[in-house]
Amino acid sequence: MRISAKADYAVRAALQLAASREDGPLKAEAIAHAQDIPHKFLEGILNDMRRGGLVLSQRGGNGGYRLARPAESISIADVIRVVEGPLVSVRGVRPPELSYSGPAESLLPLWIALRSNVREILEGVSLADVASAQLPTYVTALADSPKAWVNP
Repeated sequence: MRISAKADYAVRAALQLAASREDGPLKAEAIAHAQDIPHKFLEGILNDMRRGGLVLSQRGGNGGYRLARPAESISIADVIRVVEGPLVSVRGVRPPELSYSGPAESLLPLWIALRSNVREILEGVSLADVASAQLPTYVTALADSPKAWVNP
Protein backbone atom coordinates (compact mmCIF):
# COMPACT_ATOMS: atom_id res chain seq x y z
CA MET A 1 0.00 0.00 0.00
CA ARG A 2 1.21 3.47 -0.84
CA ILE A 3 0.27 6.48 1.30
CA SER A 4 0.41 9.59 -0.88
CA ALA A 5 1.70 12.97 0.28
CA LYS A 6 -1.87 14.23 0.04
CA ALA A 7 -3.15 11.54 2.43
CA ASP A 8 -0.21 12.06 4.81
CA TYR A 9 -0.76 15.83 4.84
CA ALA A 10 -4.51 15.40 5.37
CA VAL A 11 -4.00 13.13 8.37
CA ARG A 12 -1.39 15.47 9.84
CA ALA A 13 -3.66 18.49 9.36
CA ALA A 14 -6.56 16.63 10.98
CA LEU A 15 -4.32 15.68 13.90
CA GLN A 16 -3.28 19.31 14.32
CA LEU A 17 -6.96 20.27 14.45
CA ALA A 18 -7.65 17.46 16.94
CA ALA A 19 -4.83 18.60 19.21
CA SER A 20 -6.00 22.22 19.05
CA ARG A 21 -9.71 21.55 19.46
CA GLU A 22 -10.03 23.59 22.65
CA ASP A 23 -8.21 26.59 21.15
CA GLY A 24 -10.89 27.37 18.55
CA PRO A 25 -10.52 27.42 14.78
CA LEU A 26 -7.03 27.23 13.29
CA LYS A 27 -5.98 29.17 10.24
CA ALA A 28 -4.61 27.16 7.33
CA GLU A 29 -1.32 29.06 7.62
CA ALA A 30 -0.92 27.93 11.24
CA ILE A 31 -1.61 24.29 10.34
CA ALA A 32 0.77 24.46 7.38
CA HIS A 33 3.52 25.96 9.53
CA ALA A 34 3.04 23.55 12.44
CA GLN A 35 3.10 20.47 10.20
CA ASP A 36 5.52 21.73 7.51
CA ILE A 37 2.92 21.34 4.74
CA PRO A 38 2.95 23.57 1.65
CA HIS A 39 0.21 26.15 2.32
CA LYS A 40 -1.43 26.12 -1.12
CA PHE A 41 -1.51 22.32 -1.18
CA LEU A 42 -3.04 22.31 2.31
CA GLU A 43 -5.81 24.70 1.22
CA GLY A 44 -6.97 22.16 -1.36
CA ILE A 45 -6.80 19.35 1.18
CA LEU A 46 -8.81 21.34 3.73
CA ASN A 47 -11.43 22.05 1.07
CA ASP A 48 -11.67 18.32 0.31
CA MET A 49 -12.02 17.63 4.02
CA ARG A 50 -14.70 20.32 4.33
CA ARG A 51 -16.67 18.89 1.39
CA GLY A 52 -16.27 15.45 2.94
CA GLY A 53 -17.80 16.62 6.20
CA LEU A 54 -14.68 16.22 8.35
CA VAL A 55 -13.89 19.88 8.96
CA LEU A 56 -15.84 23.09 9.24
CA SER A 57 -14.55 26.45 8.09
CA GLN A 58 -15.32 29.78 9.68
CA ARG A 59 -14.69 33.11 8.01
CA GLY A 60 -13.56 36.31 9.62
CA GLY A 61 -10.78 37.50 11.87
CA ASN A 62 -11.30 34.65 14.30
CA GLY A 63 -11.95 32.22 11.49
CA GLY A 64 -10.19 29.11 10.42
CA TYR A 65 -10.82 25.38 10.45
CA ARG A 66 -11.99 22.96 13.10
CA LEU A 67 -13.09 19.35 13.15
CA ALA A 68 -16.75 18.84 12.31
CA ARG A 69 -17.14 16.20 15.02
CA PRO A 70 -15.14 14.86 17.96
CA ALA A 71 -11.71 13.44 17.13
CA GLU A 72 -12.75 10.17 18.78
CA SER A 73 -15.33 9.64 16.04
CA ILE A 74 -13.05 10.32 13.07
CA SER A 75 -10.87 7.42 11.97
CA ILE A 76 -7.67 7.69 10.01
CA ALA A 77 -9.54 5.79 7.26
CA ASP A 78 -12.19 8.54 7.15
CA VAL A 79 -9.53 11.15 6.46
CA ILE A 80 -7.75 9.12 3.79
CA ARG A 81 -10.99 8.23 2.01
CA VAL A 82 -12.07 11.89 1.84
CA VAL A 83 -8.89 12.97 0.06
CA GLU A 84 -7.95 9.81 -1.87
CA GLY A 85 -11.02 7.59 -2.26
CA PRO A 86 -10.96 3.85 -1.50
CA LEU A 87 -8.24 2.61 0.84
CA VAL A 88 -7.25 -0.29 -1.42
CA SER A 89 -7.66 -0.57 -5.14
CA VAL A 90 -5.99 -2.58 -7.85
CA ARG A 91 -5.35 -0.62 -11.03
CA GLY A 92 -7.90 1.90 -9.73
CA VAL A 93 -10.60 -0.75 -9.27
CA ARG A 94 -12.03 -1.95 -5.97
CA PRO A 95 -11.16 -5.62 -5.34
CA PRO A 96 -14.74 -7.03 -5.42
CA GLU A 97 -15.12 -5.67 -8.96
CA LEU A 98 -12.16 -7.72 -10.23
CA SER A 99 -12.09 -11.19 -11.68
CA TYR A 100 -9.17 -13.47 -12.47
CA SER A 101 -8.83 -16.81 -14.15
CA GLY A 102 -6.42 -19.70 -14.22
CA PRO A 103 -3.43 -19.52 -11.92
CA ALA A 104 -4.30 -15.91 -11.03
CA GLU A 105 -7.70 -16.86 -9.56
CA SER A 106 -6.38 -16.80 -6.00
CA LEU A 107 -5.35 -13.15 -6.36
CA LEU A 108 -8.87 -11.94 -5.62
CA PRO A 109 -9.08 -13.39 -2.09
CA LEU A 110 -5.54 -12.11 -1.49
CA TRP A 111 -6.53 -8.53 -2.45
CA ILE A 112 -9.71 -8.84 -0.35
CA ALA A 113 -7.68 -10.03 2.68
CA LEU A 114 -5.24 -7.15 2.21
CA ARG A 115 -8.12 -4.67 2.09
CA SER A 116 -9.65 -6.23 5.20
CA ASN A 117 -6.42 -5.81 7.19
CA VAL A 118 -5.87 -2.24 6.00
CA ARG A 119 -9.44 -1.40 6.98
CA GLU A 120 -9.08 -3.06 10.38
CA ILE A 121 -6.11 -0.88 11.25
CA LEU A 122 -7.11 2.43 9.66
CA GLU A 123 -10.78 2.25 10.70
CA GLY A 124 -9.81 1.12 14.20
CA VAL A 125 -7.58 4.12 14.95
CA SER A 126 -9.13 7.53 15.58
CA LEU A 127 -7.58 10.96 15.37
CA ALA A 128 -7.88 11.11 19.16
CA ASP A 129 -5.88 7.87 19.49
CA VAL A 130 -2.99 9.24 17.46
CA ALA A 131 -3.11 12.77 18.87
CA SER A 132 -2.95 11.38 22.41
CA ALA A 133 -0.29 8.77 21.50
CA GLN A 134 -2.67 6.05 22.72
CA LEU A 135 -2.69 3.67 19.77
CA PRO A 136 -4.74 0.48 20.14
CA THR A 137 -2.80 -2.48 21.54
CA TYR A 138 -3.04 -4.49 18.32
CA VAL A 139 -1.46 -1.61 16.39
CA THR A 140 1.43 -1.19 18.81
CA ALA A 141 1.97 -4.97 18.81
CA LEU A 142 2.31 -4.92 15.02
CA ALA A 143 4.66 -1.92 15.13
CA ASP A 144 6.75 -3.50 17.91
CA SER A 145 7.68 -6.44 15.69
CA PRO A 146 11.31 -6.06 14.53
CA LYS A 147 10.25 -7.27 11.07
CA ALA A 148 7.92 -4.28 10.73
CA TRP A 149 10.90 -1.91 10.63
CA VAL A 150 12.93 -3.79 8.03
CA ASN A 151 12.68 -2.88 4.35
CA PRO A 152 12.98 -6.04 2.25
